[in-house]
Amino acid sequence: MSKPIDPVALTADLIRCPSVTPIEGGAIVLLDKLLSKAGFTCTRVDRGDVANLFARWGQGRNGRTFGFNGHTDVVPVGDVDAWSVDPFGAEIRDGILYGRGATDMKSGVAAFAAAAIDFVRETPPDGSVVLAITGDEEGVSIDGTLALLDWMKARGEVIDHCLVGEPTCPNEMGEMMKIGRRGSMTAYFTISGTQGHSAYPHRANNPLNAMMRLMDRLASFELDQGTGHFDGSTLAITTVDTGNPATNVIPAKCKGTVNIRFNDAHSSDSLTAWLQGEADKIVAENGVTVDMRVHVSGESFITEPGELSDLIGVSVAAETGVKPVLSTSGGTSDARFVKDHCPVVEFGLVGKTMHQVDECVPVAQIHQLKAIYMRILRGYFGT
Repeated sequence: MSKPIDPVALTADLIRCPSVTPIEGGAIVLLDKLLSKAGFTCTRVDRGDVANLFARWGQGRNGRTFGFNGHTDVVPVGDVDAWSVDPFGAEIRDGILYGRGATDMKSGVAAFAAAAIDFVRETPPDGSVVLAITGDEEGVSIDGTLALLDWMKARGEVIDHCLVGEPTCPNEMGEMMKIGRRGSMTAYFTISGTQGHSAYPHRANNPLNAMMRLMDRLASFELDQGTGHFDGSTLAITTVDTGNPATNVIPAKCKGTVNIRFNDAHSSDSLTAWLQGEADKIVAENGVTVDMRVHVSGESFITEPGELSDLIGVSVAAETGVKPVLSTSGGTSDARFVKDHCPVVEFGLVGKTMHQVDECVPVAQIHQLKAIYMRILRGYFGT
C-alpha cells in the first residue's frame, strides 16, 4: 500500500519553487509529476506566459465529478531584508512553516492534492476527481483559471461541484467558508478644464474643483444597506492626481480613481450607468469634459446554501469542532470564474499572514486541512 502523501512536505516543496506571478518556478511541473504518478491524467493548459494544470482521476461521465481549484503563483516578497527567513526556504520553526505562499495558497494546493491522491488510492470512487491549478491568480487573471475553463468547455470537460482552497478563516481554523463574493470594479476619471494662473482663477476652469465635487458625490452616496447574504456595497476613492509641481498654475487635467465592491443588488452595468450619470452632471454644472474608463474584475455571485455548503460545514466541524459561518466577505478570488461553470464554495486556512513579510502557517493546520478535504471527498462520493 502506498504511503500517504505528507501535505506539509509537499507545501514545503512548493514554497521552494519561486513562482512569483507569472513565473512557473517549478511548482506546476512538480504537481504534474506527482499527480501523473498517482494515476491522474494531467494536461498542461498553458496560455500566454502562464502555466496551468488540469488533472483528472476517472473517465467520462461515470458518476459525479468533484473539483478543486487553486493557484501556485505568489505575490512578490517585497523587501527581502525584512524577512527573518529565506522567503523560499520553507523553514519550519516551532511547528510553524514559513515562506511566501505558505498561506496563500501553496498549503491549500498541497492539502487538496494530497487528499485527492490518498482518497482515490484508498477507495476509488464511482466518479471523478479534478484538480484545476493555475499560475495566474495573483496577477491579471486572464490566462489562468479562465484558460482552464475555456479549455474544459472546448473539450466537454465538466465539474459538478468545486471547492476553491483559498484561505477563508479570519482567526480560527474552521470558522468561515465563502459561499459568494462581492463584485469588484474600478472607474478611472480624467477631467479636462482650462489651464491658467492661480492668481487669476476666473480666466481658467479648474478641473480639480470639478473632480472634488465628483469624488464627494460618489463617496457620499449610499449604494445600499446590504442584502440577504451580503453587507452593504462600498465605494473607495483610491487616488486623485494632477502631476502638477507648480503652486501658481491651475492644471488643465486631473485624474481620479474609485474602486467599488458591490453586492447582488447591483451589476457592473448598473453601476457604470450610475457613474456615467454623475459624470454627466459634473460636465453640465462645471463646463469641463469627463472621460471615464471602467475595468470590471468580477461580478458579485452567491452559491445558495445547500448540498455543497452543508457537506463542507459538516466536514469542517468534524475535524475542528467549529461550525463555519457562511460568508461573502473579502476581496475577489478565482471562484468568480468557476461560478459560471458549476456551484462553488471556498474553504481554506487562516489567512492572517497572507502577502505579509514572514508569511507562515502552523504545520498542524495543513494536516487538518488535508483531513477536512478527505472528509469532503468521502462524503461527496458516499464512501
